Amino acid sequence: MGMAVAAPAAARQAAAAARRGRPRGTSRRQLELIALRLFTEQGFDETPIEQIAAQAGVSRRTFFRYFGSKADVLWGEFDAEVGAIRAALAAVPPEVAMMDAIRQAVVAANHYQAEDVPELRTRMNLIISVPALHASATVHYDAWERAVSDFAAARLGQPADSLYPLAIGRATLAVCRAAYDRWVARADADLTVYLDAAITGLAAGFQPPGTGAPATGAALTGARASRT
Repeated sequence: MGMAVAAPAAARQAAAAARRGRPRGTSRRQLELIALRLFTEQGFDETPIEQIAAQAGVSRRTFFRYFGSKADVLWGEFDAEVGAIRAALAAVPPEVAMMDAIRQAVVAANHYQAEDVPELRTRMNLIISVPALHASATVHYDAWERAVSDFAAARLGQPADSLYPLAIGRATLAVCRAAYDRWVARADADLTVYLDAAITGLAAGFQPPGTGAPATGAALTGARASRT
């Protein structure tokens, strides 16, 4: 009987020893945080997947259960934003003008808590500055663009692949990317100020302030900041 009791205890100790050094229940989020830290400290190209996995206490195979590639670590929040924009556009009342609806949806999807801003800046800075990430950007930017162009097509009563919806989606993505770039570089205002100003400028044909452009005070402030 004594041996029967001791055997399970020994097995538990052996299992505990095997798990030693591995975070219990390693999650996608933990891998993201470890990867972001290593990318910042060492550089994206200089950080192998094996090192990320080792610091999380998991195998390379486990890493690929959560991410298709090393670049995918940086795109999770961006992809979530695409879903948020689609949901916000679906909820906009039909009486709201099309570009106002797009601006409101994009701004709403980019409201972040103060404690989340440093991580967001880190992600955006890496996406903007690492050449190896440019190739992976296309599929994610296309999804963002389609969220807007699909909405524009529905509002205009046109096929989603016709000229105006595609132009609206692509132009909106372009001005928002400019807003992201300036926000990362300047760190002087909330991201939503830059996005609001950029889309307001697009909707107004980029008319200078005082010429009838329907820009809010906050948007004009952001636009002036981004030009200086």
